[in-house]
Amino acid sequence: MSTTDPLVPALAGVIADLLRFLDECEDDEVADDTAVGLMENVAGELNNLPEAQRERLTAVFADLAAAEPDPGRRVSLAEFPYACDLVEEPPA
Repeated sequence: MSTTDPLVPALAGVIADLLRFLDECEDDEVADDTAVGLMENVAGELNNLPEAQRERLTAVFADLAAAEPDPGRRVSLAEFPYACDLVEEPPA
């Protein structure tokens, strides 16, 4: 894992888990409009980061995915930067 403040990967993992929940939840759990709005807000805030910080965050997600034993969460972490438009290409 890249050398960074331990808070960064912890928060990145929480954000990815929250957006995964919002993406997969049913309308009776969270209204679709609310879920989409929250996901768009998070993606927008992350995209407003300076380029160097977006690149650093993308590397943190790659590191988290590489270390994740759960296959579903691993995919979610690996795809997060693409899903939030932090990168233009999906992971290989």
